[in-house]
Amino acid sequence: MSLPAWSHPVAAITDEERQSRLSRLRERMQAQGIAAILLGPTESLRYFTGLVWHLSERLLGALVTDDKLIYIVPGFERSRVETLPHLPGEIAVWEEEESPAALVSLLVGPSGKLALDEALPLAFYHAFTEQMGAARLIDGGPLIRVLRAIKSPAEIALIQYAMGITLNIHRKVRDTLAPGTAASDVVRFIDQQHRAAGADGGSTFCIVSFGEATALPHGADGEQILQVGDVILVDTGCRLDGYHSDLTRTYMLDEGNGEFERAWAVEREGQQVVFDAAKLRAPCESLDAAARNSFARHGLGPDYRLPGLPHRAGHGLGLEIHEAPYIVRGNKTPLAPGMCFSNEPMIVFPGTFGVRLEDHIYMAEDGPHWFTTPAENPCAV
Repeated sequence: MSLPAWSHPVAAITDEERQSRLSRLRERMQAQGIAAILLGPTESLRYFTGLVWHLSERLLGALVTDDKLIYIVPGFERSRVETLPHLPGEIAVWEEEESPAALVSLLVGPSGKLALDEALPLAFYHAFTEQMGAARLIDGGPLIRVLRAIKSPAEIALIQYAMGITLNIHRKVRDTLAPGTAASDVVRFIDQQHRAAGADGGSTFCIVSFGEATALPHGADGEQILQVGDVILVDTGCRLDGYHSDLTRTYMLDEGNGEFERAWAVEREGQQVVFDAAKLRAPCESLDAAARNSFARHGLGPDYRLPGLPHRAGHGLGLEIHEAPYIVRGNKTPLAPGMCFSNEPMIVFPGTFGVRLEDHIYMAEDGPHWFTTPAENPCAV
């Protein structure tokens, strides 16, 4: 099936790139003596095959062997799968009274080891243990994560463009806010703007917080109305060919609140410290430590204590909004060219306000690069 018309100035991911991904996956499978890997209805299925499917109680996925790509499909869904974009491959169907795990076991053979997509629900894992025994099942997460964590130039270009869309919308939001504005109206406006820009399905998420609610990292329940002198936090993103944008800005409409402006400057300093620590081969945890050390110099923290930084300093981004590599204590993964991750060492002052500035970094052969230009002052985005 042909893909929908593509109207963006960056290219969508090609089947040639997906075939290259499969080749690298097979190399890793062969090196570890794994006969096959089962991709579930997850973002990894999209990454390797282009097929997009929703999770349900019925298993649909793709079995990758040394020389075959076999889609595992409920019988009544075959006609639908055939209409969707995906790499060419065989289709093996199972009917309602049959076990998809038994079908996969038959295709793998009597003794081969099967790696399972780490995002498969536990119920599917139990079905495979009954059919094949736990000893033949391997965690496929390490095989997949190491490939997905290193983004290609095409992936980086898609993320870059999606980030640009969202940053432009942040600027439009800033220009439309005034006391009396309802947060729900801002959420609707952002979704409309993402749709108008050609993002996949509008906003993927949107947090709009005013005043004390900005101290809650993921926002407050219920309606909020912007009051004079409120701190404003907007965190939102979209997808383009499946790849995410994710940007947060915190600001005030007017200057003159010295407490907020000082906190904003400390936050921006912490964000810059993380960027400066993002050296090739540096362990991911060193960036988180750099942020906490920066805040500690201003009397914040230490560790996860508040006022201070209550969560990790960043997360990887791609087909999932949170994926490897995580910028968190204990993650010794070295930074490598192609890695993409957020830089968002939020400062929380409980019951008062929070400041989160979130931009993303991609690692190149010459070190870190911003996807978007960080905010310049406490009244701008």
